[in-house]
Amino acid sequence: MFKFLTPMSVALSAALLCACGSSSQTSAVAPSTDHGTLAENPPFRIASLNAATFQAELAGTSSGAQLLQITGNPSCGVDFYYVKFWTLGGAGETTESSGALMVPTGAAPACSGPRPIVLYAHGTNPDKTLNIADITNTTNTEGVLIAAMFAAQGYIVVAPNYAGYDISTLGYHPYLNAEQQSGEMLDILAAARTALPKTLSSATTDSGKLFVTGYSQGGHVALATQRALQAAGATVAGVAGMSGPYALEAFGDALFFGNVDLGSTLFAPLLSTSYQKAYGNIYAAPSDLYSATYATGIETLLPSDTPLDAIFTKGLLPQTALFDSTTPVVPGSAQLTALLSVPGSPGYPLPPTAQTPLFAAGFGSPYLLNNTYRVAYALDAASNPDGAVPAPSTGVPLAAAAPTQPLRLAFYKNDLRNGSWAPSSPTLLCGGDQDPTVFYSVNTGTMAAFWSSLVQAGLITVLDVNGTPGGPFAALQTGFQESEAAQLLFYESAAGGGLSPAAAQQLIVEGYHGAVAPFCAAAARAFFGVL
Repeated sequence: MFKFLTPMSVALSAALLCACGSSSQTSAVAPSTDHGTLAENPPFRIASLNAATFQAELAGTSSGAQLLQITGNPSCGVDFYYVKFWTLGGAGETTESSGALMVPTGAAPACSGPRPIVLYAHGTNPDKTLNIADITNTTNTEGVLIAAMFAAQGYIVVAPNYAGYDISTLGYHPYLNAEQQSGEMLDILAAARTALPKTLSSATTDSGKLFVTGYSQGGHVALATQRALQAAGATVAGVAGMSGPYALEAFGDALFFGNVDLGSTLFAPLLSTSYQKAYGNIYAAPSDLYSATYATGIETLLPSDTPLDAIFTKGLLPQTALFDSTTPVVPGSAQLTALLSVPGSPGYPLPPTAQTPLFAAGFGSPYLLNNTYRVAYALDAASNPDGAVPAPSTGVPLAAAAPTQPLRLAFYKNDLRNGSWAPSSPTLLCGGDQDPTVFYSVNTGTMAAFWSSLVQAGLITVLDVNGTPGGPFAALQTGFQESEAAQLLFYESAAGGGLSPAAAQQLIVEGYHGAVAPFCAAAARAFFGVL
């Protein structure tokens, strides 16, 4: 899930609502539902901010002021447009979707005329009403980030809400479906390029230079989009994958072997429903995968109009217990049975690590996924091992070539190691090595090893914001680490609640994935700026 360490509460409403305005032109498009075509043209302009107003609104809150320290002050104003377009679902269904077109404005040379496009993919969000274009919504933290980081610095930003969100009537979200999500990214790019000349910001034009980036779920989408653009023969100037679950089969294996990530009970229903709709074989009935406590209604639960906290409170999902704390028995394999036990418990075969308490929190009762399904998955992982999990194999960490368990096969199909593809344009892989949500070593580390020759050649750059500061991103690494240290001290102070060191550290762990986001976004902008 995309969430800042300190939730953004930028008070944009008053100034933005005064700045709102729709196009005076009549919206009209040809009667086509072909994917990549506009459902409305010109798009509705939600808000128009000049650089000074945008800066003042951000500086007016502590969280906004913190963001400005990372993004820098806006150089440009930004017009925010709400784009409606046609795309396809995970099974090829036609659906209307929506997203943002953020256009830089202003007299400065970098704010109008031909400008590059940043095609952005957002992180996991449980909120069905998500509209990343609506900058007047103070919960739209990711929209604020990309507007301040990219659009206010002279990039045209194009970002879908994704099928299944906002106005889409798809009924589910094709979560981490590489083919669908990359296709939707190309669809909104085509739609936005059609819309741009019709907007009130027509002084800003598409230079033809394209960058692609995204965070968390969006990191996977960004690299899948890079692959799709290359296959289409399109030129991509640069790509930045940020904290993405790229090595999906390895990541899935790590989870099923007990390394339960933070947020897993949210991700599991999004994933299983996505792949069930696309492939039809993840289960015959939801109860094949889910425990009886949660199976009913699980396919239509997410994304939801109900806040996630309320979903937990109502008992529709467990907050952390992905698996049963009672270890399932794997017939004929005491070793595999031990590997499925609660990490850190007596008989667990691996030594404890700093993340053992986090993993142990993923077990309990009631729990989300049933034991029978977990055992079947584990048997397939043992028979057809991934090259990266549970331990990296000698040489290139390939995904298993022939998984047979349906969910694991779906992970393999959407794993970016699947096939012979490799980036042909400069690529940044950014993340933090203590990430409890999208494991850095299993994902960024695995892809760096898989593409080691390209890393050595300089085509792929790997950045750990938590690493020893050095090289062109040293200041960002220092800034992230100082920010984390300051946040820890704040939690331990009277103003931050006077928490014990252990309790304060727990909050740092819970906020780590979101805390990395603005620093990786800043790294992406710096990376794009030299290409």
